[in-house]
Amino acid sequence: MMNRIFTIQSKLLEKIAEYDCDNQERDWPLEWERIHMISCAKVGHFLALKRGVDAELAAIACSVHDYGRIVTGRQKNHATAAYEPLKTFLAAAGKFTADEVEILAQAARVHSNKDEVGSPLEEVIKDADVLDCYQYGILPEREEQKKRLDCVLTELNIK
Repeated sequence: MMNRIFTIQSKLLEKIAEYDCDNQERDWPLEWERIHMISCAKVGHFLALKRGVDAELAAIACSVHDYGRIVTGRQKNHATAAYEPLKTFLAAAGKFTADEVEILAQAARVHSNKDEVGSPLEEVIKDADVLDCYQYGILPEREEQKKRLDCVLTELNIK
């Protein structure tokens, strides 16, 4: 039996595939969404283990944090755009309690607020997001992203 991380990533890959032929101009290619979803989840899983946060929920939250960009094709306001459609997506998966659906959707909604401190789970997602982008050579543009990346690199003794 596969775990919930695998299940939600499989369902998200199916969702992304729905957009493969839509010819919509996107701010980020669907190939990036596929790669970032999986690699960010791994980064988030390990950050959560290090910090004593629920690693399964962290990996799932990192998997779905850019759901808004997947469904809209746009970077601008993608975090807030994710909230309602992500709740529907997660509920339809049938693997989460109502509380977990809310926690995961809320984490996606606030992940772009890199200068605000949220719950420990939200912080894992924000840090995993900047660290995952960094590993692919996508350098932070905003000052709060740079600061967050610097902190997580220092925490992991990478810098």
